[in-house]
Amino acid sequence: MTSPFPQSYPSTRLRRLRQSAWVRNLSSENHLTPDDLIWSMVVHDGDEPTIPVGSMPGLFRLNVAEAAKAARRASELGIPAIAIFPHINPERKDDAGSEALNPDGLIPTVIKAMKDAAPDVGIICDVALDPFTAHGHDGVIDADGYVLNDQTVDLLRRQAVMQAEAGADIVAPSDMMDGRVGAIRDALESAGKVNTMIMSYAAKYASGFYGPYRDAIGSASALKGDKKTYQQNPANSDEALREVAMDIDEGADLVMVKPGLPYLDIIRRVSDTFAVPTIAFQVSGEYAQIKAAGERGWIDEERVMMETLLCFKRAGACGVITYFAEAAAQILNA
Repeated sequence: MTSPFPQSYPSTRLRRLRQSAWVRNLSSENHLTPDDLIWSMVVHDGDEPTIPVGSMPGLFRLNVAEAAKAARRASELGIPAIAIFPHINPERKDDAGSEALNPDGLIPTVIKAMKDAAPDVGIICDVALDPFTAHGHDGVIDADGYVLNDQTVDLLRRQAVMQAEAGADIVAPSDMMDGRVGAIRDALESAGKVNTMIMSYAAKYASGFYGPYRDAIGSASALKGDKKTYQQNPANSDEALREVAMDIDEGADLVMVKPGLPYLDIIRRVSDTFAVPTIAFQVSGEYAQIKAAGERGWIDEERVMMETLLCFKRAGACGVITYFAEAAAQILNA
């Protein structure tokens, strides 16, 4: 078999392109900029400005006022968008996740405050019920604890419209119910929100990397069982392409692969196959591992943080949702 790279030593010395910073930068195949970052942010409905999340060192839940300040920081740093996730008072939770549909609830209030503070920063809202349900699942459950698809989709479409009417630029269904993207697209069109974008969690795996996030939004202790009946099997790759194809056909503008680092192969396959904007989500477990190892001196935290973000670009992602967005943007702007 003829090699596609017929160069040979010593006429070709690949180290020539690595000998100094300027030539390494010049010959880099991929580059990371603040434009590639989406700031993953947890907001809460209390008065306390910031509340630390024990399982995610350095991460804080922000109240409405602090979230607005963070939006201004994002604008100053050149971070184009923020993805917000809610932590609500447990007293407001029920089995149907009714608080998710409250037009005066936490998420609509935060959207309005952040858009007022920084109109140029895009706001992405998670469309899912798990932060609002007493049982911690992403939808309505039956007596056996099985999440009911169609009943859940009806609630999600109403939730998405409410978020769009509050000013969200992108609604991001993360529930993995079948048919929810099409239902949300139809609902947005009917509501006159034709320019609201949908970023589908198209390939969201039933992963062990979500634990710290569930702690951050307050669903960890409430969750009964697991989410394997609706989130994707980590053993499958072709299935991800089917999920993505269906979501694009139903009206998704952007698609996401979640988690990030353990699924770089999926990011590459999705990006190459569909040529649509593909987002990687560097999830809470990835963040926590890097922070914990950095605190112990086992790795160079800053270097590993930047290396992982660049890996997503190399794999084909056009953007990365990450809890490291603010820190990474500060380094990139230095």
